Amino acid sequence: MSDDSLVEVRGLTKHFSQNDGLVDRLLGERKSVKAVQGVSFDIERGETLGLVGESGSGKSTAARAILRLDEPTAGTVRYDGEDMTDFSKSEMKAMRRRAQMVFQDPASSLNRRKTVGQIIKQPMEIHGLYEGERDERVNELMDTVGLPPQYSNRYPHEFSGGQRQRVGIARALAVNPDFIVADEPVSALDVSIQAQILNLLDDLQDEFDLTLLFIAHDLSVIRHICDRVAVMYLGEIVEISDADQLFANPQHPYTKSLLRAIPEPVPELARQRTVLEGEVPSPIDPPSGCSFHPRCPAATEECERIDPDLESVEGATAGHRASCIHVEEFVAGEGIQADLDPADERFSVEGFDAARTTGAATDGGKSDGPGDDERR
Repeated sequence: MSDDSLVEVRGLTKHFSQNDGLVDRLLGERKSVKAVQGVSFDIERGETLGLVGESGSGKSTAARAILRLDEPTAGTVRYDGEDMTDFSKSEMKAMRRRAQMVFQDPASSLNRRKTVGQIIKQPMEIHGLYEGERDERVNELMDTVGLPPQYSNRYPHEFSGGQRQRVGIARALAVNPDFIVADEPVSALDVSIQAQILNLLDDLQDEFDLTLLFIAHDLSVIRHICDRVAVMYLGEIVEISDADQLFANPQHPYTKSLLRAIPEPVPELARQRTVLEGEVPSPIDPPSGCSFHPRCPAATEECERIDPDLESVEGATAGHRASCIHVEEFVAGEGIQADLDPADERFSVEGFDAARTTGAATDGGKSDGPGDDERR
């Protein structure tokens, strides 16, 4: 673990046991859903690491296991040098003051029986913070996330989807955390609001010196806010790199496919798409060898037998790693690379405009405005 790393994840694994019925239990046949398989990465202080992949790839399960909302089956998570997987309940309670989560669905993650003021105040009460100053702190947080403080006596159902997500962000900030896991915080919102929430998170990271793990399935969102990106498929990380390097020079065929799926709003710049065939295999019975080989356009017989490690990409920037036995051929431009499109320079992070990608105009992240997904 480097001196600059706040979070170090090593070999994180999460399996869920599953018995289909009475016969399975009587025969003693135990099945497990291999949701996360040996995931390892570091998150540096002050950076945003993006975790991206299709639905069912294990992103959210990995995030919940990191915070021990779901207990890991194996592996370690070190936070600021301390192994969280060995913490007692009381130690984890103290730990949660430093690490918070913004959930995907702003409607179901807020208690509908409490006002938003009570919701934001609750973490302070649990951790004994801001005694005698909690109402002032609630008003301050609501103003910080772009909500009028006088709305603190309203209930979640009286807010739009974008506003409810702002309440969730304010709740996460209430205890002054160092680290926030944002689990697809914009996927449940109307596209006209996504850019505002992304810009808000970006501003809050600078203001509060936050470290973020940002989870999404949309790479156009990831490239706007993240410093580095880890790509997950079927519970494993298949590629990890700096954001600009990943978009300019993707190495794993799965990453290339995700990049080609990004919609291009300018028809003249439309690029050829490669549609992946088939569905993500079942995590109960994952394929042998490389987990992506049943859907990979570049798969060979070797891919069915060899389970590749996440290794450094030759000739790429430091920290760019991919789990594909053909990576060297891709870099050298031999064989398989000819069947795949070259890297597209339009994937460069430089000058990226969130409004152009989401189709929304931004206003500094302060107002949901017309076009939000739901009205009070």
